Amino acid sequence: MVKQSTPVKNYRAQAFLQMGLLAGILLFANIIASFVFTRFDLTDDKRFTLTEQSKNLVGGLKDVVFIKVYLEGDFSPGFSKLRNATKELLDELRIYSKGNLEYEFIDPSAHPDEKERKSIYAQLYQKGIQPTTLEERTKEGIKRTYIFPGALVSFANVEMPALLLKSQLGVSPEQMLNNSIQNLEFEFCNVIRKVTNPARPAIAFLEGHGELDTSRVADLANELRASYELKRVVIGGRLDALKNFKALVIAKPDSAFDEKDKFVIDQFVMSGGKLVWLIDPMQVSMDSLQQRGEMIALARDLKLEDMLFRYGARVNYDLVQDLISSLIPVVTGMVGSQPKQELLPWYYFPVMSPRSKHPIVNNLNAVKGQFVSSIDPIDAPGITHTELLTTSQYTKLSPAPVRVSLGVMQYKPEPAMFPQKYVPVAMLLEGSFTSLYKNRIPPAIAESKEIGFKEKSVPSAMVVIGDGDIARNDMYKGSPVALGFDRYTNTSYGNKSFLLNVMDYLCDDAGLMEIRTKEFRLRQIDPAVTESDTQPLRVLNVSLPILIILLFGLIKSYARRRRYAS
Repeated sequence: MVKQSTPVKNYRAQAFLQMGLLAGILLFANIIASFVFTRFDLTDDKRFTLTEQSKNLVGGLKDVVFIKVYLEGDFSPGFSKLRNATKELLDELRIYSKGNLEYEFIDPSAHPDEKERKSIYAQLYQKGIQPTTLEERTKEGIKRTYIFPGALVSFANVEMPALLLKSQLGVSPEQMLNNSIQNLEFEFCNVIRKVTNPARPAIAFLEGHGELDTSRVADLANELRASYELKRVVIGGRLDALKNFKALVIAKPDSAFDEKDKFVIDQFVMSGGKLVWLIDPMQVSMDSLQQRGEMIALARDLKLEDMLFRYGARVNYDLVQDLISSLIPVVTGMVGSQPKQELLPWYYFPVMSPRSKHPIVNNLNAVKGQFVSSIDPIDAPGITHTELLTTSQYTKLSPAPVRVSLGVMQYKPEPAMFPQKYVPVAMLLEGSFTSLYKNRIPPAIAESKEIGFKEKSVPSAMVVIGDGDIARNDMYKGSPVALGFDRYTNTSYGNKSFLLNVMDYLCDDAGLMEIRTKEFRLRQIDPAVTESDTQPLRVLNVSLPILIILLFGLIKSYARRRRYAS
């Protein structure tokens, strides 16, 4: 008996020694971890890794940012996935914020009183969070649940909405949710930057050349005011008219620019100012067309062709026709004494889905255009071109003058009549621009210290769009309709998001727009497998883990018996 107790004591001593070593290693690791912070992301697409821009943003917070997320409740699996991804992201941001970011999840439908629930819904809608309706069939009938996939970000006395669900036409619900999850980091960081940044860049909307008036850009302007100081400016030949502005928006001018105004705009660009050109080079009006049934669209000479050409783009005198287009009501006959109307595709109103992965348009909803013109890139020293919006693979270009008639909708379109594909209609130009007036002005002006003429710009950027109506909102009973909303089909297009992204990209000094280039791979189960007999898969999923544990236990038991038997 004495001889057998010695090995047992040795094994006990070894066990206690191993436990002590393990405890010491854990204690030492925790002490090191308290001084050295790091995290490991083992996913293939690094979906839990924040970008450096996000870390710098939340790491530099001086006070607490509080986020109310309205994604709580009994959801479908898709929305539960969005909710969980939102929580995981906010946890990551909170860690890097050093305690300056807090959040809570709220169920806006939790209140038992229906009147109070409706009041909460109305408040969220007024604050910019759009609801989504889910329908579920029950024994009592169809149950409708309102979900508000958004959040309110608060800092000091400033509050702004963050929209977490990004709608996209022609995209499956699974891909739309994946894109929304992919966009969460940018959405939250962009809103956090806006609420915590008291110094807002100044943006000018140009006047004096028949540009869209305040009512027609009211919805876009209201959104921009949350992040920028907005003013409407008439140059009038004044050299300092655009001083202190970060960007200039030229929205659908209809009269020619004189050389004085062009010179001021040119020198604004040379000083690093950003430009958004929304140009309609063709004279055509939907109001006139509906009255007459047809009209001739003529070229409109804005005297800007030479300027855009020097910068690296040409807006062509043509009209785009596209098989992928929006619908308009057309009288197709009479029912008794009443006209019969139908919604038919109007090929001059193309619906453009971005093909580029550039941050401005990555995962962007389709954009609706009206009487759009094509854009050609022009070789210019030091300038790079990026196509932001293009037409579909079924496109027809009609050079000026163009006969435009509503009668074309009476005939079934033939794809062969639309031979062009993916024609650019919006383009980003980046680099150091050359002045239009280089070697064109007298020495007295070029050398004047008061004028301060520059013939080469600092690195800058501009966006050229061959459609002024992309920024124009409709009016209903004297009030502006949401930009991009089509009242005939109740469809919301991505016009507003596109232009907001354009402005954020041009004025983004923190580089947050680069976050939008992150991509999460969508891993879906094969539908053919899920629709087939899944009983063997279910049995395998349940039994395989149990078999692995039993096998591991048997091997462990056998190894222990061998060890102690020796």
